[in-house]
Amino acid sequence: MSKYQLIATAAMGLEAIVAKEVRALGYECEVDNGRINFRGDELAIVRSNLWLRTADRIKLVVGEFKATAFDELFERTKALPWEQFLPENAEFPVSGKSVKSKLFSVSDCQAIVKKAIVERLRKHYKKTTWFEENGPLFKIEVSLLKDKALLTIDCSGAGLHRRGYRIGQGEAPIKETLAAALILLTNWTPDRPFVDPFCGSGTLPIEAALIGQNIAPGFNREFISENWGWITAEHWNEGRMEAEDLARYDQPIDIAGTDLDHRMVKIASKNAIEAGFADLLTFKQMQVKDFTTTKEYGVIVGNPPYGERLGDKAAVEKMYHEMGQAFVPYDTWSVYMLTANENFEACYGKPATKKRKLFNGFIKTDYYQYWGKRPPKDKDEGINKRLKE
Repeated sequence: MSKYQLIATAAMGLEAIVAKEVRALGYECEVDNGRINFRGDELAIVRSNLWLRTADRIKLVVGEFKATAFDELFERTKALPWEQFLPENAEFPVSGKSVKSKLFSVSDCQAIVKKAIVERLRKHYKKTTWFEENGPLFKIEVSLLKDKALLTIDCSGAGLHRRGYRIGQGEAPIKETLAAALILLTNWTPDRPFVDPFCGSGTLPIEAALIGQNIAPGFNREFISENWGWITAEHWNEGRMEAEDLARYDQPIDIAGTDLDHRMVKIASKNAIEAGFADLLTFKQMQVKDFTTTKEYGVIVGNPPYGERLGDKAAVEKMYHEMGQAFVPYDTWSVYMLTANENFEACYGKPATKKRKLFNGFIKTDYYQYWGKRPPKDKDEGINKRLKE
């Protein structure tokens, strides 16, 4: 099998988490702004699409070079081995972007790259007429940054956040990839209770269930590269069989979501059913100030309202205060909250153990982390033992 230069793209602030996931799959990688670079074969393309919970998409690098003139962009694009990837009937639209580069006209760059690929393929396939482009889809991107051109082919298609279980959502749903990252940044393990008091359409609880039972997030969806001849059905079968073998469907989990809006509770329940967790996740209508539990050493993760709209801020900050008061009795529980509200700690009632800057879409946020007491040593050993099993 061949080795390819691959990129796992990542939202700002999540690069280190994506890199950790890539390494967990067994691939050495380098971290750059918004991207994790690694090498792998056809199976690596399959496995990274199936398994990376926090990456946005997987791209294959065809070439990278300096280009300050259109002639240079054309000739260096034409010199790349496009025939290794694109069959004679390939459909290959070209998209582009340009930042701080002399070649700033994106439409011209796209047209030149397209023409160069056509010339290369025409010579290889001995074509005298135009390509029909009625075959498998290869989405090509030319990205120019500081006069360096990066030419890639998208291996994912729809973004990796599209797991396939979301049949309903609210006004501002958290992206599945960010939800997974929030959970991976906590101290939660599958034998501890997990609660999301602002569950919305259920993304955080569902992502926690996928993580808890080690289910590949891309297991129940399709990818654009499944239609490429050089990544065979055998590769995909092998990748999915591995995912099936590694899933722990019998792992008990205690995961609950609550929300003030009863309509969102219904949507969350439907999404959980679609994800295959009908009997494993609990959703109910409840205000966060009414939270009570007899359980210990649980983890609370939430993406509460930020109070950004005029008139909402006072009500939201009052809710933050009530939340802080409600959680006071539960010193064995750890609390993690994502919000753009800079007054969160003051409203909540105490400073966070740790803060991490993240972006929710284009909104700059902080991830406030309050660490609860550690379990007794014998309980900790039990957790570690079960995790190893």
